[in-house]
Amino acid sequence: MMMPAPSLSQSQLLRRIAIRAALPLAAMAGAVPAEAGIALSKVIVDLPADTPPRDDIEVSNDSNERQYVLAEPAVIQAPGTPQEKRVDSADPAVTGLLVTPQKLVLEPGERKLVRVALVAPRGSDERVYRLAIKPVAGSISAEQSALKVFIGYDVLIIVRPAVATGKVTATRTARAITFHNGSNASVEMSEGRQCDAAGRNCASLPAMRLYANADWTVPRERDTPVEYRLQTGKSPTTDKF
Repeated sequence: MMMPAPSLSQSQLLRRIAIRAALPLAAMAGAVPAEAGIALSKVIVDLPADTPPRDDIEVSNDSNERQYVLAEPAVIQAPGTPQEKRVDSADPAVTGLLVTPQKLVLEPGERKLVRVALVAPRGSDERVYRLAIKPVAGSISAEQSALKVFIGYDVLIIVRPAVATGKVTATRTARAITFHNGSNASVEMSEGRQCDAAGRNCASLPAMRLYANADWTVPRERDTPVEYRLQTGKSPTTDKF
């Protein structure tokens, strides 16, 4: 099962995608699930321009079996837009990102680090990557046939631009507001709300990571201002639209 990194926070970013490796008799009645689990220290790696161009992810084996783990990087082109495309490549000359090691063997309870490091200079625009960290099939010792379910993660890696420029703007229609990120970096939009004219009876609005050049439409019920907490890197602001 693949769990991609949350677009907004680690708790919100985790979602699961099924990856099942079945033994020849697993489809028969009486198949027994076998545990196969790993855990990560983080599922978002944010690399601002004023920090070292590298970070480590701790991978731990929380199962009672040996785990064989792969780390597979990918570049995300035009993230958050209709043209979004995932390009898988382990070649740092292609991606500008070095991931090491890309194969691990973890004994039960063992922990190891996977390092991600930039090998290409920061550009004028943010770069976005995904790093699939997932266990792969090993042997199963059981008298019965078994179904082995793997849980992996799709880590979000954000490489901030050398200099941040631009801002988020909004356009209103009758019953919605559309945000456009006109900056060169993704923005976390959270704690959204819209209150009545007296500043009371506030309705909560959904959260989102809005990538550069992407749009996001949110329904609204009032004509009063919409308020959001915006954060790029470590500097949050509260804006009204």
